[in-house]
Order: sequence, then C-alpha cells, then structure tokens
Amino acid sequence: MSAVKCMKILGNSNQDINSTQKYFLYRSCVLSIVLYRFQLWFYNYTSLTYYLKILGKMQRRAILWILGAFKTSPSFGIEAIAGLISIKLYLQKLGGRSQLRVHSFSPNHFIQLLMELSLGSSSV
Repeated sequence: MSAVKCMKILGNSNQDINSTQKYFLYRSCVLSIVLYRFQLWFYNYTSLTYYLKILGKMQRRAILWILGAFKTSPSFGIEAIAGLISIKLYLQKLGGRSQLRVHSFSPNHFIQLLMELSLGSSSV
C-alpha cells in the first residue's frame, strides 16, 4: 500500500507522467514487489479474504492514480478502462502458471520429489 501512496510523488510541478507510464510503472514495479513469492501464501484451501481485501484496495488506489478518476467510480469499470484484471483473477492466473511450471520439471527434480513426498504422506 505504501508503494502505491509513494507513486503520487512522481513527476514535478510542471509536468506529470502520463497514464501509460503510470500503468507500466504499476505493472512492472508495484505488482512485482507486492506479489513476490505469492506461491508461499496463495493456496486453494486457505482463507485469503483479508489479504485479497488489502490487495484490492491497493489496486483500486493505483487505478485511480493511473486514470485520474473520481473515488466514487465503480471498481470493475475503472479496472476495465485501465486494462487491468481483478487482483483475485490475476493471482489465480499466476497460480495456474506456477503449477504448470512445476509439472514441466524433470522427474528427478527436487521440487517434484518434494511434491511426491507430500502427496504420499497425505494419502496415509
């Protein structure tokens, strides 16, 4: 949340950065920092409502900054205009990609061995 608050400082009194630059700054810097190693805390069976609420507020604040929209603008509308998807859907997409990546490892890879051990212990 603090990274999004600090983004407003960018620019100077004569000229601000344009909305395309703001969009790329949010996508490349803020989302990378916020979602660093999300695989450690994003599971299908855990309750993430509190964290998703915080991430949703963060994304809403960033979108309002990117577009210069009013605070009363509907979330889904401004997300569509900004070209961003919901943070929950974005996390599901990243989770699916990480699962595909794990399944593409060789059979003797350390991660594959750990997954086999955890699957074997859960069935006992």
